[in-house]
Amino acid sequence: MEIFVEAVEGGIQTALDTLASAGGGTVFLRPGRHSASALRLRSDITLHIEEGAVLTFVADYECYSENTVSVYAEASDRAYIVAQNASNVTITGKGMIDGRGDAFHTGFDEGVGTFTPVAERPRVIVFEDCTNVRLEGVHIADSPMWTIHLVRCRDIVARGLRVSNNRQLPNTDGIVIDSCSDVTISEVIIRTADDGVCLKTSLSDRGIGRCERIEISDSVIESKSCALKIGTESFGDISQVRFLRCRIENSNRGLGIFSRDGGKIEDVVFRDIELDCSETPDGFWGSGEPFTMTKLTRRPERPAGAIRTVLVENVSGRSHGAINLFAEEPGGIEDVVLREINIKMDEGPLGTAKRYDLRPTNADLAPPKDVSGRGNAWVRGQDGKIVGLFDYPGGLPGVFAQNVTGLALEDVKIRRPEPLPAGWNQVNIALIS
Repeated sequence: MEIFVEAVEGGIQTALDTLASAGGGTVFLRPGRHSASALRLRSDITLHIEEGAVLTFVADYECYSENTVSVYAEASDRAYIVAQNASNVTITGKGMIDGRGDAFHTGFDEGVGTFTPVAERPRVIVFEDCTNVRLEGVHIADSPMWTIHLVRCRDIVARGLRVSNNRQLPNTDGIVIDSCSDVTISEVIIRTADDGVCLKTSLSDRGIGRCERIEISDSVIESKSCALKIGTESFGDISQVRFLRCRIENSNRGLGIFSRDGGKIEDVVFRDIELDCSETPDGFWGSGEPFTMTKLTRRPERPAGAIRTVLVENVSGRSHGAINLFAEEPGGIEDVVLREINIKMDEGPLGTAKRYDLRPTNADLAPPKDVSGRGNAWVRGQDGKIVGLFDYPGGLPGVFAQNVTGLALEDVKIRRPEPLPAGWNQVNIALIS
C-alpha cells in the first residue's frame, strides 16, 4: 500500500498510522517543505522522502514527549523520528531532513571555539530494538544532537546517506551504532562537529548490550572530534569491527578507540584509510591525531576494559598531531599492529597538538561546582587549565605509546619537519612502559 503526502497537506503521522493498521507500506513525501513534530515508524513501514522534499520539525523539545527513548544522550531522551521494537523499517529517498540545529544553542563561546548547546536537544532519528533496518540516500542537515542513533538493533544497512551539520556545534555525531550487531554502512558522506561514525555500548534501564560484526566502508568523513571511532561509552563488549577504504577530510582525530566503562574492545581493523587531521581549539577533544587509542577508568566502580587485537594497516595522509596509544596501567592495551603507515606531520598553527588528551575523565562526567566548564566536554581546573590535557614527555613525537603490550610497528613512516619545531621530541617514536 502507498500513500502520497503533499507538502501543503501535512498529516505525515496519520499516513504512517494508516499504513501500520493495514499491515505496512510506503509513505511518499512529495516535493516541497513538510513540517512535523514527533513521528513514529512501525513494522513494515517505509518513509520515502522524494527528491525536492524537505522534512523539517518544530523546534520545541516539549513537542517530543511522546518520542522518549531508553538511552540518554547528554540530557536528552527524545527524538524527532522514533521506531521501537519494530522490524522491516526503512527511510529512503533523495530528499532532505532539516534538523533545526540553530534553534538549540545559546551562542558562540570564543574561549573554546564552539557554540554552547542547550541542555535538552532532540536527536533526529532513534531506532531501538529493531531488526532489518534500512537507511538509504537521504540528506540530513543541521542536527541539534546525535543525528542517527541505532540502539540494540540487528541487521542494519545504511547506504548513500549524507549528513551535514554545523561544524562548531558539539555532540552532533553523524551515525551512532549502539549495542547493535550485523551492521553494514557504506558510501556515506558525513560532515559534522562531533564524531562521524561512532560505536558505543551504552547503559540504560534495559541493561548492557554488545556491539559486534560491524563494517563501515567506502565513505567520506569530516569531523571536529573523531571521524571513525569506538567508545567512549563502552559498558558492554565491542568486537569484530572493520573500517575499510574511507577518506577522512579536514578532521581533528582520524581513527580512535576509547575504553572507559568496563567492556572489552577487541578484533578491530582499520584498513586502507586516507586522512587529513588538523589542530583544533581546546573545546574539541584531541588535536590533529591520525590515530588515538586510550584506556582510562572514569568510574571507579567500573574499571575500563582491555583493548586487544587491533590492526591499523595502509593508512596515509597528513597530520599536526601524533599517533597516541595510552593505557593507565601495563597490559591495558595488547597486541596492536601498525603496518604500512605513511604520515606527513606538519607544525600546527595553534600548538594544541603538543599535548595528548585523555578526555573524557571522571571530571567530565560532572564538573565540580568550583570550576568552569560543561559536562562531557571541557572542564577548567582551579589552575585555569583544561583537565585531561598533558604535555608529551620530552615534546611532541611521531608515535607515543604508554603501557602497550605487544606493539608491532611494521613499515611505519612519520615524516616530520627538519629542523624540528620548538617543543617537538627529538625521538620520533616514544615508547613508555
